[in-house]
Amino acid sequence: VLDIGDSLTVPDEFTEEEKKTGQWWKQLLAGGVAGAVSRTGTAPLDRLKVMMQVHGSKSNKMNIASGFKQMLKEGGVRSLWRGNGVNVVKIAPETAIKFWAYEQYKKILTKDDGKLGTVERFVSGSLAGATAQTSIYPMEVLKTRLAVGKTGQYSGMFDCAKKILKREGVKAFYKGYIPNILGIIPYAGIDLAVYELLKSTWLEHYASSSANPGVFVLLGCGTVSSTCGQLASYPLALVRTRMQAQASVEGAPQLNMVGLFQRIIATEGVRGLYRGIAPNFMKVLPAVSISYVVYEKMKQNLGIA
Repeated sequence: VLDIGDSLTVPDEFTEEEKKTGQWWKQLLAGGVAGAVSRTGTAPLDRLKVMMQVHGSKSNKMNIASGFKQMLKEGGVRSLWRGNGVNVVKIAPETAIKFWAYEQYKKILTKDDGKLGTVERFVSGSLAGATAQTSIYPMEVLKTRLAVGKTGQYSGMFDCAKKILKREGVKAFYKGYIPNILGIIPYAGIDLAVYELLKSTWLEHYASSSANPGVFVLLGCGTVSSTCGQLASYPLALVRTRMQAQASVEGAPQLNMVGLFQRIIATEGVRGLYRGIAPNFMKVLPAVSISYVVYEKMKQNLGIA
């Protein structure tokens, strides 16, 4: 359920009982609200990450302090949340599509004995993530454009969409789509593998009486595994963001994925592929904590056992 702003992990599994009693939609709702609150709470770090990915270079030494200063000077405190509206709005359709797609892919991949192995779960989850990302991808582009936009450039989400459509056509809404989809596989694969490994190791060494490691152990496993997943897929995420923002950065050449990789490595070295990763990691812990607390509160309010 944990949402750290880049929710590409395998969707939730629900038992037949939860589906019959309607508990599943309450859990999805609780998760959605938790995601919205945690994204809003960590939005300034998220915007800083996007700014560093797009504008950071060898010549422009943007670090965390100077990045925040620049954003505050340019648009005041409110500007730190620029692009967060779209980031919150896309949670509902993305979760719904991912959940529906996951169920469909599971049906196709289930073995004859009705069991679903880890590999099948991973494939179903990755495909569900890719399906959801494909359908909401234009919103990803809008989020990036709003985040790197200047004060007064767009009056809101719809104005931004209208201007992109008018200037660049429909194709602009799928810029950076290929590195985005490619990034799902290493992210989801490493996330799931590390999570399962950490969980089983903990159970082996410390759990003598129970097969349930407890909430804080699972939170720890989830945080470490998603961090590993992000490390592996970060260069693809950076290239995706640059491609999404290229047209709005004056004087920037319009390069494709391979061209961008080559240019970044030639001008900035391998380190250039990890620009903005510091604020990205800084937001993991607060995002996980906020989403966990809000999720638990929502569960109580909705009467989920």
